[in-house]
Parts: sequence; structure tokens; C-alpha cells
Amino acid sequence: MPTPTGKSTRAERQAQPLAREVAEQIAADKGVCIRPVSLRRTNIATGRTEIVDVPCNSTSESRCPSCARRKRSIRRSQCEEGWHLTEEPTVVPDDPSEVQRAWVERRAMVTAERDRLVESGEASSDEVAALDQAIADLDAEIADSGMRGSVSRGASSSATSRRVRSTKRRQDAPDLPKRQMAKTTVGRTYEDPATGRSFRPSLFLTLTCDTYGRVRSDGTPVDPSTYAYRRAARDALHFSKLVDRFVQNLRRVAGFDVQYFATVEPQRRLAPHLHMATRGTIPRAELRQIAAATYHQVWWPAADEAVYAGENLPAWDESIGGYVDMATGEVLPTWEQALDDLDADPSAEPMHVVRFGPQVDAKGVVAGTDDADRCVRYLAKYLTKDIAECHAVETDAQQRHVDRLVEALRFEPCSPRCANWLRYGVQPDGAKAGLTPGFCRSKAHRREHLGYAGRRVLVSRKWSGKTVADHKADRLRWVLDALGVDPDTDPDEGQGDNAAPALASVSSGDHAWELARPTDPDVPPREHRLLRAVGEALKRRAQLDAARQQRSDDLAATPERAA
Repeated sequence: MPTPTGKSTRAERQAQPLAREVAEQIAADKGVCIRPVSLRRTNIATGRTEIVDVPCNSTSESRCPSCARRKRSIRRSQCEEGWHLTEEPTVVPDDPSEVQRAWVERRAMVTAERDRLVESGEASSDEVAALDQAIADLDAEIADSGMRGSVSRGASSSATSRRVRSTKRRQDAPDLPKRQMAKTTVGRTYEDPATGRSFRPSLFLTLTCDTYGRVRSDGTPVDPSTYAYRRAARDALHFSKLVDRFVQNLRRVAGFDVQYFATVEPQRRLAPHLHMATRGTIPRAELRQIAAATYHQVWWPAADEAVYAGENLPAWDESIGGYVDMATGEVLPTWEQALDDLDADPSAEPMHVVRFGPQVDAKGVVAGTDDADRCVRYLAKYLTKDIAECHAVETDAQQRHVDRLVEALRFEPCSPRCANWLRYGVQPDGAKAGLTPGFCRSKAHRREHLGYAGRRVLVSRKWSGKTVADHKADRLRWVLDALGVDPDTDPDEGQGDNAAPALASVSSGDHAWELARPTDPDVPPREHRLLRAVGEALKRRAQLDAARQQRSDDLAATPERAA
């Protein structure tokens, strides 16, 4: 209420909604990206420029609700389409064009000439370098012509050596049976003897990490002093590798190419766990056996006791290009030297071994049931939230639990390139100046990720035979068909989420694209761009509703067509 003088107070003005925030709320409600990226499109022929906004494509609802919901919806469609397939999702490659064949033939001729000169010893280093450059140019042309992979994968991979360790299983891990592999991804069909009805069930599987100590119902430890925070941090850092090992063992035991759609989310105690939908069924007893026998060994240098702490940290020496001990002047061993020492030690043990916990939950799901829909919704439930946002932190005990885990992750090495290796007397892989232990920039150390830096969605290649881009194209094609728009004749109507290049300066057809800065004079304010995008979204929605109504009226007017 205004004051008797007719003027509102500062408190009353502060209570009024902010127009900019209202615009963002409306944009989010209408499915419009609230953080659009501005690109400048220049017509190469005429020189005319215009600003085009493309979605930010964020997967986090806290950053952009519209893009995150759209990503989650696409993932749900991908999960539904591939879970209960009855036929193999085969993709037949196109036949090579004459241009592609010509590039490969030219590549073969240059390769043969280079090998002949090298073997004969007649070529100089400059001639070999010129041929290598020609081969690199031909490889680029082959890739630009629309071919996958490389014609010289074997030659390129042989140049780098790969460390090979024994594949002998640990003595404390049970052995697994191995069945002959069948070239199929579709599960077994069962028949009900009472009704004669056949059905093909699939699995919904949940795997968790091992226990680190007793916890309460809110996920906080009963005794924080004995809770294994370091082991919890290391399990989170290497959880993605453990999932890869589980899939390998699962396929070996199942005897067919098991396809999966999995998501990673944290439990209330903040440990990551896995929800996996697999095509086909496997006995529960074998699933428990596979989970118990799955492990991942981290063969890294020891990182249990800090060698350098506080102000006594190694310093970068520009003259030698490495880190040295400030007290003794001794150069720290490089990453390769540390691994060589580890390989030479016959009694060496892995720095850490990641395992699943004993709790394995698996149930069969049949296509077209409410249970199947419920599982799909559960798989996509937390995809738009960061790891730390999945469960609300409501009490001081929960906040302290998060703080302790973040502190345990702070000095834990997350990768061979992590700056924390300096704390344990080893130079990181690819060491450079400016590294400080405890300040690694990897997202694994960020509070919102809580140690898990892998992908939140894990999809096998033969799940649905489609990529996320293919599912986007299917949705766009459905909308254009409903509106009666031909994308081949009206390219502006066929722009999807990734229609325009989103980086730096790129040439695409008759136009050149470059990233526009918000401070550029030809870029309107973000609020103005949001309002314009909302108006366009409402217009497209009205057109789609009108097309649906027209189609419904046409079907109602022709009963035989509707039948």
C-alpha cells in the first residue's frame, strides 16, 4: 500500500516483482532458452549481417530450465525407443561416392611412394616430411568428404606405446562364467503356458557403492570420525571406470551384446549409484555374482601420505621445465618415471580398488506397462540437476557431511594431469607452470559434482540405432510435417537447436557464422531478445495448434478416412 503522501516506500518497491525476472519466468514457462547464445550470420555474397539466437543447450535446470527439460525429454524418448526392441537396430552404411573413392586411391598412392622411399633409403628428410604433410592433407580431405574413421588407424596408434598390465583376476574376487557370444542385442522371448501369450521382458537394475560407515536416514554418518571419507572420494572419482568393467562382465556372462541405458545419480549419503535399463533378461543370481566380481584397480603412484604441504611446495623451474624441491633442489620424478617405478616393483599394489556394494536390485519390466513408464521417468528424474542438487541439504548435519566430502576431494588426485600430484612428490602428466595442490580446475573437485566427473547418461551404441541428434531431427520433422513445411525448400523453418554453428568463426554454405559478444552494438539486450523469442514461440505454438485442429476437422469430416 502506498503512503498517505502517495509515494511508495523503499520496502514496498523492493517487494514488487522485477520485470526482468518475470520475463525470464515467462520464457521458461513457454520453453524458451533464458540464456541464448548470439551468433552473427553474414551473407558471403551480399555482406548483410543479422543476429541469430541459438539455445545454450545446458543440461542443468539451475542454469536454463527450458534447455534442461528439452534435453531430459529427448533422453526419455531415447530410452523408451530402445528398451524393448524386438528387432536388431541395424544401420547400413551408404556406398562410397566417386569422390570419396578418388581421395582414398590418391592416399594409397602417396602412402606407397613414401614407404618405398623410406625403405630404399633414397629419400631425404625434407622429402619424407613433404610426403607426410601430403598424407595429412589427404586425411583431412577424406574426413571432409563424409567418411568415418581413419584409413591409417593402425599406423597412427603404433607410434604411441601403451602400458600393459596383467589381466589376471584378483584372488579376492570370484571367477565369472563365460558363454559363447551370440551376435544379437535382443533378449529372449518367453511364453506363458497358461495363456500362450509370448512376451519379451527387460531389466531395470540398480547398483550402489560399498558402505563407508553407518548412516542415518538423512544420509549423514552416525560417527563422522570413523566414516571413510577418503575411500568415498576415491570411489566417486573412479566410479565411471567401475561401470565400464561391469558392462564388460555383464556381456561376457550373458552371452550376447547386452545394450543398456544408464544414469548416474547420488544416494542420500552422497555416494554415486547406477540405474540401468538393459534389453533382455539375466538371472538375478548371476547379476549378484557379476556385481560381486566386478572391480577396477587404479594403478597410480601412492597418494596416502603428503610429501609436501603448507608453504613447503615444489616450485616450477623454467630452465629445466619441471618442478623441483625447494629445500634440496632435486627434480621431482615425472609421471612416466613414477609409473616406470611402479611397474618395476614386483610387490606393488594398486593405489585404490573400486567395488560395488552388496546391494543389487533388479526387476523384470515388460513393454507397454505402467511399470515401464515409471522406470523411464525414474531414469530421467535427476538428469537436469547437478550431483549436489539431487538431494536437498536441509540440516546442519547434512551441510557438514557435504563439507567433509568436499574437503576429502580437495587434495585427492582426480587424473594423471591433476595438480594434486605435486603434494605427493610426483609431477603431473604434462606439467606446466602455475599448478598448485588443492586448486585443480577439474570439475571432479567442484562442489556441485562431488567427485563424479563422468557422463550422467550412459547409452550403448546399439541401443536404439539413433544418436541424440537423430532424435532431435525426428522431433523437428514431426513438427514440420504437422505445419506442412518442407525443410528442403524453406531452410529457415528447418533450424533446430544446433542448426547454426556455435563456435568462433565458421563458414557454412552461403553464410559465415561468428560468435557475437553481448556488448556489440548490433546485439540487442538479453531482455529484448527473450521477449522476441517468447513471441516467436507463442506464434509457432498457435500455428501448431491450428494445424492440429485442421487435421482433426478433416478427419471428422471424412469418417471413412478416420476409420
